[in-house]
Amino acid sequence: MKLGNLAPPKGAVKKSKRLGIGVGSGNGKTAGKGHKGQKSRSGAKHRAWFEGGQTPLQQRLPKVGFNNPFGTVYQVVNLDDLARKELSGEITPSILKQAGLISSKTRPVKILGRGDVSQVLQVKVQAVSASAADKIVKAGGQVETSASGSNGEDS
Repeated sequence: MKLGNLAPPKGAVKKSKRLGIGVGSGNGKTAGKGHKGQKSRSGAKHRAWFEGGQTPLQQRLPKVGFNNPFGTVYQVVNLDDLARKELSGEITPSILKQAGLISSKTRPVKILGRGDVSQVLQVKVQAVSASAADKIVKAGGQVETSASGSNGEDS
């Protein structure tokens, strides 16, 4: 075998379409681009959302809603989530993170009252709903909330 004799298998290489190569070729004259218009010109392209200069759809529709830049977005954990993970004792953002119930230790956490409490819990998070706090206290636990910005731990 010699390197000069190597060739790709039959049918593996396809010849490129030669455009604008004469009228008899079938791809001559307008080279498959039709007649006139923006798309027939060289360098012609436009974005999929371009509407030919007409006011775009996202500008024609009314603005909806409001995004409060100062609002607090809590990571929500329900009491049934704590029961499902069989958590007891002290509940802090770092313990919730280890259990996979929240995604970040630094963002504020709120405990909500869906489900029931069977274990004694010492909850130390940023916020607790009234129903959740009532259930935790009735089960013999205690609730301690901190300011919404901190997580009660040293970094």
